[in-house]
Amino acid sequence: MDWSNWVYLGAGLLLGLGFSGLLAHKNRPSSSSPVLPTEQQDVVKLQQQIKQTQLAYEMAREMSQFKAGYLARTTHVLRSPINGLIGLQQLILANLCENPEEEREFIKQAHDRTLKLLKLIDEILAVARLEHGTNKLDLQPRSLKDLLQEVYDLTYMLAENRNFPFKVLLPESELKVVVDSRWLKQVLISLIETAIAQMEEGGIYISTQASPKDKFVYVWLDVPKQNVLQSEPIDLISSTNKLAETEEDNITFDPGMKFLFNQTLLEVMGGKLEIVPLTTQQTEDMTRLQVTIPQSIS
Repeated sequence: MDWSNWVYLGAGLLLGLGFSGLLAHKNRPSSSSPVLPTEQQDVVKLQQQIKQTQLAYEMAREMSQFKAGYLARTTHVLRSPINGLIGLQQLILANLCENPEEEREFIKQAHDRTLKLLKLIDEILAVARLEHGTNKLDLQPRSLKDLLQEVYDLTYMLAENRNFPFKVLLPESELKVVVDSRWLKQVLISLIETAIAQMEEGGIYISTQASPKDKFVYVWLDVPKQNVLQSEPIDLISSTNKLAETEEDNITFDPGMKFLFNQTLLEVMGGKLEIVPLTTQQTEDMTRLQVTIPQSIS
């Protein structure tokens, strides 16, 4: 092949590359071309999904951190009554009692506090055994209307004694859920009692909604926002806050531990306990506890 053939070959390659570039530039969409409505809807939908995923991630991360302090929380709850017992025993051993009657009274107080401490330990073990599977649940289809009515009958006097509105919108009688009725009632009663104990004003409103799509039922407890403890120290060991000074005669779980226990019980029953935003109007001072439980499909 002589030099002229090489020239022709090079010119042909250059022309081919030039035409390819022009065609590619012609077929490339213009940046100023308007986006089709369907594309806009897809973009908005994708942005909403990303936002929901971020919110779900943040909630899961916070709850994971909350659960990570379980041992510290348990130790914190048990430490106060144990310190009280040690103090009473030190008074007796140091012969600081004025007479035998006072010594007997201190022994009685120590015995009473020991029984209350034992009750707390039994509750912790019961939840742990259910979570581990050692104790089995009695999961049966139950009427949600009957369960909520029983819960209302057991708790409405607490609200009435403090003049707080307490309303329950009962579902249809045909709506059934697959739960252990004893533990579900305990969870709902615990949430209601904790809310009432912390309330200064406002009320409690309970409603339900069935979701045939995912075969779950939502029980909503709308309570004053300040009653939901969301800023409690996660790790009580490393926290700079002093241990809460509780009355020795009032040995009980703090609201954070109760929330964690209730959440664990619902998870064992195949449900969930979450804090979700309210979608209705005039709810700036309210927050919603959402109890999700499996629905019984006949």
